[in-house]
Amino acid sequence: MMPAPLTLPPGLRAVVFDFDGTILDTETREFARWQELYRTHGRELSLSDWQSGIGTWDAFDPWLGLPEHVQADREQVRAALHDRIVSDLAEQDLRPGVRAVLEGVRDAGLRLALATSSDRAWVTRWLEQHRLAELFEVMATRDDVRRVKPDPELYLLAAARLGVHASECLAVEDSLNGAAAAVAAGMPVVVVPNDVTRTQPFPPEWRRLDAGYAGGLAALLGVEAAPSL
Repeated sequence: MMPAPLTLPPGLRAVVFDFDGTILDTETREFARWQELYRTHGRELSLSDWQSGIGTWDAFDPWLGLPEHVQADREQVRAALHDRIVSDLAEQDLRPGVRAVLEGVRDAGLRLALATSSDRAWVTRWLEQHRLAELFEVMATRDDVRRVKPDPELYLLAAARLGVHASECLAVEDSLNGAAAAVAAGMPVVVVPNDVTRTQPFPPEWRRLDAGYAGGLAALLGVEAAPSL
């Protein structure tokens, strides 16, 4: 049986997804590995401190909370930590339901873009592994802009590359920094938090899906599926 068609929100032409934590939950695994490193050296990494750096760069430096001898050997420690994180992610699936939602965006006739504070090489690696790269018409990454989120530049660039106005896009985000960037760009936003972002202080006026993508594309767009004939 074919899925019931959707009545799209008026004026909506595109959906712009964040990547890390939103499509693939890299955030939770990275935080867990950093916590492990801290505890190895008798320190504790707080979630609230970590959250300030999610979705952006240079807002929080986790190295400063580690002993001086670890900081002195930063490059070697960083390489080992990176390898462990990548190994974890290589065995991790996408967030449940997100593939169906992404395919549903395309099938509904909406444009699809990606706007991320990560670099293109990082994102492309995982998109290709999970066979998602062909779904995105355009990407805007940290390689393309002067300022990453919470600055709106990434979202404005994604809209410009699609040839649509920012107000005609829906942004999908997991973090406070990312959602703030979308709102600053003039995009409505829906927050799909993960385990490390769900306690961030998202304003109540931002629509939020605590059940993740379980409700499918209709829930993401905030609409109801038309009744089947």
